[in-house]
Amino acid sequence: MSGHRPEAVREASDRPELVDLSVVVPAYNEETRLGPTLTAVIAYLDANEGRWGAWEVIVADDGSTDGTRDVVTALAHPRVQLVGAPRNRGKGHALRLGVAASHGRRVLVTDADLAAPIEELERLDKALSEGHAAAIGSRSVPGADIANHQHPVRELLGRAGNLLIRTTAVPGIRDTQCGFKLFEGDRARAAFAASRLDGWGIDVEVLRHFHRADWTVAEVPVRWSHQPGSKVGPLDYGRVLADLARIRARAVRPADLVAVTLFLLLAVALYSGRFFDPAHRYLPDSLQDQNQWEWFFAVTADNVAHLRNPLFSDLQGFPDGVNLMANTVMLGLSVPFAPITLAFGPAVALSLCMTLGLAATAAAWYWLFLKRVVRHRAAAFIGACLAAFAPPMVSHANAHPNFVILFMIPLIIDRALRLCAGTRVVRDGIVLGLMATYQIFLGEEPLLLASIGMTLFAAAYAVLRRDVARQSWRPLLKGLMLAGAVCLPIVAYPLYWQFAGPQSYKSVLHGDNAGNSPLALIAFAERSLMAGNAERANSLSLNPTEQNAFYGWPLVAVALAIVVRLWERTLVKALAFTAVAAALLSLGPKIRIPLTDTVYSGPWALLAHKPLFESVIEGRLAMICAPALGLLLAIALERLAATRRPTTQYVGLLGIALALIPIVPAPLKSEPRAQVPAFIADGMWKSYVHEGESLVPVPLPDPGAAEALHWQTAADLGFKLPGGYFNGPYGTERIGIYGASPRYTSNMLRDVRYTGKAPTIGPNWQAQAKQDFAYWKAGALVLAPQPNDGPLRDTLEKLTGRSGKWTGGVWVWDLHEGS
Repeated sequence: MSGHRPEAVREASDRPELVDLSVVVPAYNEETRLGPTLTAVIAYLDANEGRWGAWEVIVADDGSTDGTRDVVTALAHPRVQLVGAPRNRGKGHALRLGVAASHGRRVLVTDADLAAPIEELERLDKALSEGHAAAIGSRSVPGADIANHQHPVRELLGRAGNLLIRTTAVPGIRDTQCGFKLFEGDRARAAFAASRLDGWGIDVEVLRHFHRADWTVAEVPVRWSHQPGSKVGPLDYGRVLADLARIRARAVRPADLVAVTLFLLLAVALYSGRFFDPAHRYLPDSLQDQNQWEWFFAVTADNVAHLRNPLFSDLQGFPDGVNLMANTVMLGLSVPFAPITLAFGPAVALSLCMTLGLAATAAAWYWLFLKRVVRHRAAAFIGACLAAFAPPMVSHANAHPNFVILFMIPLIIDRALRLCAGTRVVRDGIVLGLMATYQIFLGEEPLLLASIGMTLFAAAYAVLRRDVARQSWRPLLKGLMLAGAVCLPIVAYPLYWQFAGPQSYKSVLHGDNAGNSPLALIAFAERSLMAGNAERANSLSLNPTEQNAFYGWPLVAVALAIVVRLWERTLVKALAFTAVAAALLSLGPKIRIPLTDTVYSGPWALLAHKPLFESVIEGRLAMICAPALGLLLAIALERLAATRRPTTQYVGLLGIALALIPIVPAPLKSEPRAQVPAFIADGMWKSYVHEGESLVPVPLPDPGAAEALHWQTAADLGFKLPGGYFNGPYGTERIGIYGASPRYTSNMLRDVRYTGKAPTIGPNWQAQAKQDFAYWKAGALVLAPQPNDGPLRDTLEKLTGRSGKWTGGVWVWDLHEGS
């Protein structure tokens, strides 16, 4: 406050050093309304001095340019004083001066219009007497009596503003802006002295100070009547929003900013091989997934730009098309990233999305750990790093943004925990439903895996703390039902399209070998900086993007030591059960004992063939262990930080460091990207592919070779492709497969590509090829230089009956009659 006192002007008689009640009235150009207000306040306090004791009234003038000061001077009351500033600074500045000048055990702040009668002070005083640090008048709680309403537009803006305030700054308080508040004096002076806002946002800033200090605030219904002459103008609503932004910005601690910055730097370092030149770099361990995901972002942006159905496209898989909802196109991000995709290309958009998304996921885990489990920020940071950058996450970071952009999962977990508290079940249930809706458009399988993890944790915790379970299950169940009621109507049509729309399928079968080997749980991933072993990791996983465990034996040993040492804590037991159960489920329906031929039925066998679960790659269940292990580490680190035994600290920190250092991820491998042939890049294809036709790369693009998708995005999606890399139906049973339904000619061309051996081409093959070309509505066949391109060229010449034309770096066969 020292920065404000020199400019204050005081006009007051000698006054006592301590009074029972201070009434602070901020005023700016209130010459007309201030006099009746002061008269009413003084008359009430004089008449009830036996109740209120010694009192004072402080008028805090905000640089008025009318006769406001003269009103106070003319009153000449010994208990009324004037403080103020020479120029207008705002209500917040005036209140800061007024409260600083107060000496009351209790401080009442009331607006100059006295919209809430001074008699309502009794209601606030009763709430303060019940142990609250502040009691604020409210027009929005049951029992409030509004005699004269504001203009409907102002009321609507006020309600919207209060909803935003509750969400961002002061949870639980419905009406922060009612100008009638009673505070404990010392706490009021501390809160106003700590405030920095000069405008209307001062109310929110002070109440947030009380909230952060755990000083309870009671919201009390009052009689209220709108008075003409309000100083709140249309622009002031915008200023309040700006004040809210300042409050939130100042609430962020420097340590939190450092943590988020480090998460971003870690994400950039992981993607450094592609991040700085995404259009010309490729992640080889993504196999063909980088091409696929860039196509997903490109086609979504194209659909948005042309107002087409974002759930379907026939740009690949032509003419049947692709059910985009049945493929994880992440509409929750690919749609909002559409402007970036259109402006800078899908490679830039995907790279930026994955980098920012990974950092946001780490920040979300950090926030959850701090809010729910630990207070030590360094402990939360290390735990969040493991949750977001664990070996399985790094493996998926090559190719699967839906499994690394998981920032909604911690928010969903927090909202479920709020439901268990049972305080605001309706609100929290609605919010949870909206969160689940958004997560569905980010990735359904991660939501399913998170639900499995939360169920395992809840079951363990309920068994260990039955008293908590008895209190929590009803509000949790009610909230989940509300969440379903909110979510299902929104996602009903997209889910219908996914499961029953064009090119939908039943399930994608992965066989019985998609589970983890027990050895994979304790081995090291390929991209572990210190201990990575590509040969060993690939022998224990499906491919480099599915190294779904690989936590390393040192981390497993340290986690076991933490569980044993902190076994008395219920949370530790529940986390241990969650991690162990998820690891067991990740072994799949059949578990083979390493180094033996002994096979046992695993617990996943109970779920493997159930709807939804049948398409899950069960090895991914080990990803549930990442946040569980991160939480165990955070708890242990906080415990070590609190101990006063240097030896214990040293040994504990050394053990954790030795467990984490081997799995620190190395940057993802990248290599120069193959150039797009000039035939595509320079638009030469346009004279060969007419409207409604397709361009047929040879062999057709499939999950093993999808570079043609990059051709297509480089050509701004100007032509359609048969074949492709996506999930689609096969056969009358509509079983899910990767890629388009094969045809005789596409299979034959693929065999030639991989074997170098062409079949004898006779009339039957020629007739079949003609039929397949017609089905694809092919305008041209395009053969780029590649392994076995000689046999492929010979085969195409025999199928079409003519030689191809070398142009733009490729061989081209024009399939139009008379060409």
